[in-house]
Amino acid sequence: MSYQLVDHNLVEKEFTEIIYELRPCPDKDGKPVAGLNNAWIFLNNPKQFNSYTTAAVKEVILAVRKASADRSVVTVVFTAVGDKAFCTGGNTKEYAEYYAGRPHEYKQYMRLFNDMITALLYCDKPVICRVNGMRVAGGQEIGMACDYTVSSDLAVFGQAGPKHGSAPDGGSTDFLHLFVGIERAIASCTLCEMWTAHEAVMIGLISQAIPVLKVDERFVANPLVITSRWLDERGQIVYGKRKSGDELAQGKAMMERGVIDLTPLDDAVNKLATKILYTMPDCVNKTLNSMRKKKLEHWDRNHQTNRDWLGLNMMTEAKAGFRAFNEGPKNNREIDFVKLRLAIAAGQPWTEEFVESLLPR
Repeated sequence: MSYQLVDHNLVEKEFTEIIYELRPCPDKDGKPVAGLNNAWIFLNNPKQFNSYTTAAVKEVILAVRKASADRSVVTVVFTAVGDKAFCTGGNTKEYAEYYAGRPHEYKQYMRLFNDMITALLYCDKPVICRVNGMRVAGGQEIGMACDYTVSSDLAVFGQAGPKHGSAPDGGSTDFLHLFVGIERAIASCTLCEMWTAHEAVMIGLISQAIPVLKVDERFVANPLVITSRWLDERGQIVYGKRKSGDELAQGKAMMERGVIDLTPLDDAVNKLATKILYTMPDCVNKTLNSMRKKKLEHWDRNHQTNRDWLGLNMMTEAKAGFRAFNEGPKNNREIDFVKLRLAIAAGQPWTEEFVESLLPR
């Protein structure tokens, strides 16, 4: 008996800000299975490190829903174009030039952002974050909303908000401690120091870091970081840390000799999708929804009030921080933090003149 299947998509959308592709899911022998696909969703703004604009956020929501409703889809692969960045968060040019000083507009934008996170957490298919480059700020947050992470070992992970005028309240203050523990999460969210991909594996943030640098026709681990474990002079484990001195110089020279080839990353993503293929789909979905509750417990409690605060913050620190990043010289995109703190201690109100005085020149 055949049925006329119902279309459960909200709208039909031609994607222009992102890329949506159905790719055949491979079986255990690596052969494509006719009629079964993985849905690949690409952020497509490589010139701005795949930061998401308002228009792109809308399309990601619809793309995730489309993949979730597609009966042929085994897994969703959330990734981006190029080899420099998965995502560096919201588009700071748009933030600085449109949203800064407009709290109600930014609050509307944050409703869209929240819906993007929720779409990932409610997806009826497993979601793999394929990290093709840096995963920073809001990029870290949308990545943690996914179920698995397979990364290039050249990538870095971390937050940027308190350096540039925001709090990482788009998911990191809800999710990060579930991955790495409370103290590491606090340090990351406040100090904005980056983890290498190898560190991220070691601390439990991601599951795989795949070498993608090809030197003399063979793939080598990230030459800029320490990829074996030992104790340093303080008795602390060293692994995945950035090299220094002559070793770092040698690593940079190797980077210049090599080429980045993401084929091993794609192979690892496909192998993970194949493992998922050979499981009961409803059992997997129920398991995922049970596991996702740990994230949703925090997300559902906080995201609406976080949205309120993030909107109001566009009148103060965000207004200064995003403008500094957008307008400052390439080597200095941060406000004068000491001046800000001294002014606050003296009771300085947030005026246009004060914001201007904080910007780098």
